[in-house]
Amino acid sequence: MAKIEKPAIGEEWLTTEDAARVSGYSQAYMRQLAQRGEVTALKAGRDWLLNRAALLEYKQRMETLGDSKHNPWKEDREDLAIAGRGRGA
Repeated sequence: MAKIEKPAIGEEWLTTEDAARVSGYSQAYMRQLAQRGEVTALKAGRDWLLNRAALLEYKQRMETLGDSKHNPWKEDREDLAIAGRGRGA
């Protein structure tokens, strides 16, 4: 397997620590976003490097969605109530 070398960290790529500082999210959440493919990222050894533009776009999208983003604990989960699960069950 070819080893991926870390790109020069600059304006385009951020470590999880730098990404957390820029976005206001935690480092653990930065790793989760990278692992799930929610933002453009690459793994160099044991470290994740996140694309700054993709991270800022993700943050803007989440801020725009506000309260309408996915929230599994919302009261109006009719699909759960029909299945006899959730808060309304």
